[in-house]
Amino acid sequence: MATFLFNEIIFGPVKSRRLGVSLGVNLLPLDKKYCNFDCIYCECGWSCNPEVGASDLPSRTSVAEHLEKKIIEMAGNDTTPDVITFAGNGEPTLHPDFAGIIDDTLQIRDKYCPAAEIAVLSNAFRLENAQIRAALCRVEQNILKLDTAIEETYRLINRPAGNKPLDQIIGQLSQFEGDLIIQSLFFRGSFKGQAVDNTSEQELLCLFEAYQAISPMRIMVYTFERDTPTGTLEKIPAYELDAIAALIEQLGIKAEVYA
Repeated sequence: MATFLFNEIIFGPVKSRRLGVSLGVNLLPLDKKYCNFDCIYCECGWSCNPEVGASDLPSRTSVAEHLEKKIIEMAGNDTTPDVITFAGNGEPTLHPDFAGIIDDTLQIRDKYCPAAEIAVLSNAFRLENAQIRAALCRVEQNILKLDTAIEETYRLINRPAGNKPLDQIIGQLSQFEGDLIIQSLFFRGSFKGQAVDNTSEQELLCLFEAYQAISPMRIMVYTFERDTPTGTLEKIPAYELDAIAALIEQLGIKAEVYA
């Protein structure tokens, strides 16, 4: 099925169902996905990591120049973003200058649009890196993925590069001491003939235990919006997402549904 790539370093602003008026920052290649996950639902398609080199990534200087230019342009039109969002064609923390780019963005934001927040959408795979953790702590919306708390499901749907176990990621998420937002994408279907459903009773029980251990500020509950690289997945209807959110609220954790 068709998938979606961002073909600019700075994209938008767009109206985000999760973030409001969002000005996007893509630190990845403009023509391919670059990620240490290869999620079966990803709107960007399949990962192409062996084909990506340093020359494929925008430089720190280029990112700052493009961002400043766009924000000045928006200010000239009497508009400002609600959020400056690091997302794009894969995992933003893979950029070797990620921490420095966050610092540059904070300076640009403070100069031109101090009311805007900075958000990072990350899969949480590189949290062992102290510079990345520190950079994530400097942004207002540190949004980290957790779709399942079961190792087998994690391997099936997120398809991580390397052997980092899921319980290690959950432990690292808990080290933020609540200064984070969890995003969980729910769906069902099959992949290569194997059934997948991260809304089952067992899946939710394990995921809720992980939520309690992590104790995030809030949880974003959603399903995929655009086409996925495989045509065998089904969106979860809004009423089911609402039911999941209601159960999360019973844990004493705020939940927001984006259907």
